[in-house]
Amino acid sequence: MRSTQAGLAAAAATRRRFLTVTGTAAALALTGTLPGIRSAHAASAVNVDRQPLFTLGIASGDPLPDAVVIWTRLAPEPLAPFGGMDQRPVTVQWQVAEDEAFHRVVRRGTATARPEYSHTVHVDVQGLRPWRHYFYRFRVGGQISPVGRTRTAPAPGDAVSAMTFAFASCQAWFEGYYTALADMARRDHDVILFLGDYIYEFGADKGIRPDSGEPHAMRQTVTLDDYRERYALYKIDPDLQAAHAAAPWIVTLDDHEVVDNWADEAHPSAPPASFLVRRANAFRAYWEHMPLRLSQLPNGPDMQLYRRLRYGTLAEFSILDTRQYRSDQAGGDGEKPPNPGSLDPSRTITGEEQERWLLDGLAASGTRWNVIGQQNAMAQLDVQAGPGMVVPMDTWDGYVGSRNRVLGGAHERGVKNLVSLGGDLHRSVASDLKLDFADPASPTVGTEFVGTSITSGLDGVDHDQVGLTLLAENPHIKYHNFQRGYVTCTVTEQEWTADYRVADRVTTPGGTVTTRAKLVVEDGRAGIQTT
Repeated sequence: MRSTQAGLAAAAATRRRFLTVTGTAAALALTGTLPGIRSAHAASAVNVDRQPLFTLGIASGDPLPDAVVIWTRLAPEPLAPFGGMDQRPVTVQWQVAEDEAFHRVVRRGTATARPEYSHTVHVDVQGLRPWRHYFYRFRVGGQISPVGRTRTAPAPGDAVSAMTFAFASCQAWFEGYYTALADMARRDHDVILFLGDYIYEFGADKGIRPDSGEPHAMRQTVTLDDYRERYALYKIDPDLQAAHAAAPWIVTLDDHEVVDNWADEAHPSAPPASFLVRRANAFRAYWEHMPLRLSQLPNGPDMQLYRRLRYGTLAEFSILDTRQYRSDQAGGDGEKPPNPGSLDPSRTITGEEQERWLLDGLAASGTRWNVIGQQNAMAQLDVQAGPGMVVPMDTWDGYVGSRNRVLGGAHERGVKNLVSLGGDLHRSVASDLKLDFADPASPTVGTEFVGTSITSGLDGVDHDQVGLTLLAENPHIKYHNFQRGYVTCTVTEQEWTADYRVADRVTTPGGTVTTRAKLVVEDGRAGIQTT
């Protein structure tokens, strides 16, 4: 295995070659304007009399105390090339109001939906008030989009008494219906975190949904057009649209937004230079379809995703990117006993710069709860019954040095109320985070809630054999379930409550979602208490 330093040098050299061959990403072209500011770009009209334009819904995201991003895409034929739009820019009007009827409009303007960005619109609406609900919509000609509801964050110094948010991941469209997202949309959340695998890149030869055998669902995504089509396929779903319309989202990607288990510039499907072209395509389509700021537009195969969002003095969320900077998986990936690669302290899942940013931020936050939103399980996951140990190389178990530095560093810095949120496992796993997982008496330095998938893995069962082994072999694991769903968290100054919402089925429509477990963490007391 390459060292971290050597790996970073190789990645930089490959990226330089990529940019030399393909050129840097296009300059930013989508801009929102506030009242009194006209768009600098002329935009031609589009005929909107025959086909609806807002077929992929609307969304908002990355709320700040005075700003939030609002998003839409014009796509009269969402699965057709270019979404059925011609190669002309289109002027899109937008409004933000304090009421759903838009009697009290507080911000309005125009944005240009450009063909080079799939006619998507990202407007960073500024000048809003902290910790307020707002409603937003878009208009082109006589067509008005659905109405979305969003909420800004509190001011940094505000003493917020409570907040409620949801987190989810892994929504393979072909493996089920978005029953969990429909439930999420019906509940009141201040914000929603999506922790990766928004789409799946591989082609499915069969699936649960009636049209999952169509060519657009079976094709492996490689080109930019492939990825754009896959996002359109997912975003057509009305339950996904409803969940986006219900609250702002904070998003980060995992592997399937590009290709299964990719690591930095490495994937066995292609040489590094070719893989970076695919990664650039995937990143571009991801940014186009997520409510992200213009400053996060990818530069070729590079994209700034790790960032911090603060909710007054109550909580700070450090959102990680554990794909773009990681060392290649140890031992050839898969599930393996701990090995020289997985135990090599020079290897990293975050990269040195992001790791330093994370620890410095945790130490300086000053909030009651310190939250890490990331893609994988941080807790040790021994999946072998009996003597010996086998752990997944794709999670933090494959990067023990990173885990030791983050958990040990947080402990040394006196970070209180550390909570890690993860996904990717397609199962619910809630754990105490130990300073030394080999010693049950070791200090508990934090708590981890890993959410199951929205659909990936089909219906599932309460406990499968893997889950029973996890509970038996890992005393720090306090809860497990192998069904589909998501997690709702209610956070106060006194405690953190995680409700694991579980769907009885996703392979047929009309499933029921109920609370399978309610887990509590008390202020100042690391670890899970069941209720």
